[in-house]
Amino acid sequence: MYRPRAFAVDDAAALHAVLRERVFATFAADHDGMLRFAYAPVIVDGDDGPLGSVRFHLARNNPLAELPDGATLSLSMIAGDAYVSPDWYDTQGRVPTWNYIAVEGRGKVERLNSDDLHRLLVDLSAIEESKLAPKPPWSIDKVPEEKMDALINAIAGFSLRFEVLEGKFKLSQNVTPEDVEGVIRGMEQRGDPASLMIAAAMRRTRP
Repeated sequence: MYRPRAFAVDDAAALHAVLRERVFATFAADHDGMLRFAYAPVIVDGDDGPLGSVRFHLARNNPLAELPDGATLSLSMIAGDAYVSPDWYDTQGRVPTWNYIAVEGRGKVERLNSDDLHRLLVDLSAIEESKLAPKPPWSIDKVPEEKMDALINAIAGFSLRFEVLEGKFKLSQNVTPEDVEGVIRGMEQRGDPASLMIAAAMRRTRP
């Protein structure tokens, strides 16, 4: 991705944190000479190589589910974005822009066997159910065995080990501290979830 120095983030732990928080990713690969996309939640395995890896699954009928071991796959994730009004700046003469957090990765895929695919489903549901506390967590063992077998046969699981992992946190790092404060106040006053998320990220990344 295009990453001016002020916005570039290469710390793998910070990028893994974004992937874990946002969860839902876009995948892209060449398939029969056509660029195709797919969308899936991911589980981050941070100790799998220097840049880590993610596990995910796709419907077996999805064209990208045909990818063989060793195929190159790209991941993209927008973790949050919000409009920036020039009226929020202290400095006059600025123009509208957009702040956002993005992560991109690329690597080779490896297909999961049925046992590892089952483990992926267990892990994914456990992680997401834990976010719903104090609701008692749903667990995959509540699915009847015959239905579980049909589900496993209808999807394909993958692990994507990153060879490239990079982030762009465009959070007004290229303007004055007074302008940053103005943008944060403006987004907080706007009050929608996207603006509040970006305002909170801006507060965390201030010098």
